[in-house]
Amino acid sequence: MRGELIRILSTVEEKANELKLDGYEPDVVLLGREAYEFIREQINEEFGGDEEVFELSGLRVRLLEELGGDAVVVDSKALGLGPGGAKRFRVL
Repeated sequence: MRGELIRILSTVEEKANELKLDGYEPDVVLLGREAYEFIREQINEEFGGDEEVFELSGLRVRLLEELGGDAVVVDSKALGLGPGGAKRFRVL
């Protein structure tokens, strides 16, 4: 399962870097409930314990039920000001 965790963390970092190249400052990862539970399971399996996930690759984690198995890396200061400031990807 380590491969899945590495894939997810790599994708978060890739999307954050894309936003940075576009001039944004990503600071939050929005996760759907299914995506969050999957990531939490992967992390707890890798490191042991039964902990909650508050951060991924240095970005705060927030739940957004409507995303389901997806995640979105966002610059929370730029959301709603126009197009851009967010990159979505599929976790499951």
